[in-house]
Amino acid sequence: MSAIVLLSVIFALAFGQAASFCIPTEYTMYVDRRECAYCLAINTTICAGYCMTRDINGKLFLSKYALSQDVCTYRDFIYRTVEIPGCPRHVAPYFSYPVAISCQCGKCNTDYSDCTHEAVKTNYCTKPQTFYLGGFSA
Repeated sequence: MSAIVLLSVIFALAFGQAASFCIPTEYTMYVDRRECAYCLAINTTICAGYCMTRDINGKLFLSKYALSQDVCTYRDFIYRTVEIPGCPRHVAPYFSYPVAISCQCGKCNTDYSDCTHEAVKTNYCTKPQTFYLGGFSA
């Protein structure tokens, strides 16, 4: 009987890791600077997906850190820099953004991630749109 219990625990742990589905996902962001003539549509990758979480019943007795849930966040990323067309000379036309290389389930790091739910409510252009065709790599 104990062999069945042990195999069940091993299966549950293995399935729990397999059920975490956190991967780089294609995403289009729009860069719209007030001073520039165009809005730039940039295709990039972000980390998105499902991470295994557990809800603890004894929330009143635990520290705030113990209650934090894992989120899908960057493991490896690079920054790319693009030039926004139609900017006047006194405005820096460069915009840097992260590109997800790999992702992981872990604690949200506010140094390089926006950890709020539904942070971007307006992801569209208000000016004529142009697509990113090349640029600088930082």
